[in-house]
Amino acid sequence: MLASVSTIQPAIQLTHTPQHTFETKKDLPENLKKQNEDTVKSESSKLTKKAFEQLSKEDQAKVQQLKIRDLEVKAHEQAHLSAAGTLAIGGASFTYTNGPNGVRYATGGEVSIDTSVINEDPAATIRKADAIRRAALAPATPSSQDQLVANNATAMAETARTELIQLAQEEKENAIKTKETESEEEQNDSNNKNEPSENSVSTAGSLIDFSV
Repeated sequence: MLASVSTIQPAIQLTHTPQHTFETKKDLPENLKKQNEDTVKSESSKLTKKAFEQLSKEDQAKVQQLKIRDLEVKAHEQAHLSAAGTLAIGGASFTYTNGPNGVRYATGGEVSIDTSVINEDPAATIRKADAIRRAALAPATPSSQDQLVANNATAMAETARTELIQLAQEEKENAIKTKETESEEEQNDSNNKNEPSENSVSTAGSLIDFSV
């Protein structure tokens, strides 16, 4: 706590306690804490091993199966998380089964990801759909649900590609219309420049009349 640090620090300054002595005192509780944790882990491991040895062969086999399943489930969901990146909504959630030895093992799990489209940006939606598909198929053995998510992402990308093609076609048509309009305006300007003005015609007429 900060209060403890504030209380200890002035005492050190007043008594001129060497810095290395203070560090030794400060580090000592951490070392003891680690030793205690190691001791607890060791004792727990021994008790678990003893409990396992006291199980019937059938129960021991079931525990081994649960251990393998636990590792598979956690690796599966971690693969989803790693591939999903920012698309993941929170961490992985697991369902557990109690083994005959009293230990809980993960036997199911899921990772929620954002699968919404990006409005008015089909190109970004395509990139997102590809990322969703990679996340769904990241585990070594994707589940049927994973395959479904991947298929939905593929359909999402195809829809976005269609929208992107339509937008490109519309932009092309608008560019052609704009070019045609500009060409017509240029032609009109050119015609107006070539036509004689009313004053010029009147002057020319006056000269002709004068000469006659």
